Amino acid sequence: MVVRREARRCNSISRDQQHRVNEQIRAREVRLVSETGEPIGIMPLRDALRIAQDRGLDLVEVAPLARPPVCRLMDYGKFKYEQSKREREARKKQKVIDLKEIKMRPNIEDHDFEVRVRSAERFLRDGDKIKATIMFRGREIVHADLGKQVLDRLAERVRDLGIVERPAKVEGRNMIMILAPRPQPQQRAERPERQERREPPVAAAQPDVSE
Repeated sequence: MVVRREARRCNSISRDQQHRVNEQIRAREVRLVSETGEPIGIMPLRDALRIAQDRGLDLVEVAPLARPPVCRLMDYGKFKYEQSKREREARKKQKVIDLKEIKMRPNIEDHDFEVRVRSAERFLRDGDKIKATIMFRGREIVHADLGKQVLDRLAERVRDLGIVERPAKVEGRNMIMILAPRPQPQQRAERPERQERREPPVAAAQPDVSE
């Protein structure tokens, strides 16, 4: 009964397409490696499969181009689960950086400018980049220096949080500057200095000279 249950498990896993597993392996003989990485030796495939079944493990072809192919004993279901778990953890650690756009006019009012500054600070704290755009109308493009002054003011106001990744540049009827979050210095944990504890010297016992 035990052998038949393990055989059904082997056949179901053998449908995996990333590795040849169990009955999917086509080589007549294989170089077998144990579940702990210890070499077992070269043997016919049927013998390797029998060892895998006896140990309740799967036979996985890990080096198909070797001669003969290298197969390892492992719990393939557990291996795939842990591999998927590592991939999920790696994706969680990846920071997706968005490009937020802030639009202004070269003659923007002070109140509106302050609103844009607060938005820029929020975006930078969230780790996003900013596309700061000055929109010119009509002949305003002739006075592009006014738009650059606005962008320079913005960069100055958020300099503690961001840096200018791409300086202001005219593109069509717009002037665009890219701001990026300021890199945070890596803080090293300070280790307290070990102070040697020295015991106070013990005064030598004075000889009793009294008679």
